Amino acid sequence: MIFFTGKEMKTIDWEQVFLVYRRIVSAVKRVEFVSDRLSYIVLRGRWCNIIVVNVHAPSEEKSDESKDSFYEELEHVFDHFPKYHTKMLLGEFNAKVGIENIFKPTIGQESLHQDSNDNGVS
Repeated sequence: MIFFTGKEMKTIDWEQVFLVYRRIVSAVKRVEFVSDRLSYIVLRGRWCNIIVVNVHAPSEEKSDESKDSFYEELEHVFDHFPKYHTKMLLGEFNAKVGIENIFKPTIGQESLHQDSNDNGVS
């Protein structure tokens, strides 16, 4: 089953799509497309609901106002989820992780970038 924004398949924004395996489509409780950069799906789990949040963050070149607005919207959506549900956040954060010492325990010596950008780094 495909959940997507747009009126028909040829106008799908592939950054905001949920593909749900046929066997678990009955577990889908809710699909919400909050904006063109943020959507989520709520699945009924055995002990608690599972919320999968899909994001597409603004790139580094976008204005600080645009990026701040996106992260405020993400925070606002997360704040309205029940605390006891399992939440998974995935998607494109447009973050570049460089070879700085702070990241070496996670990525080792390997990185596509020499320096990190500010997206996703606080």
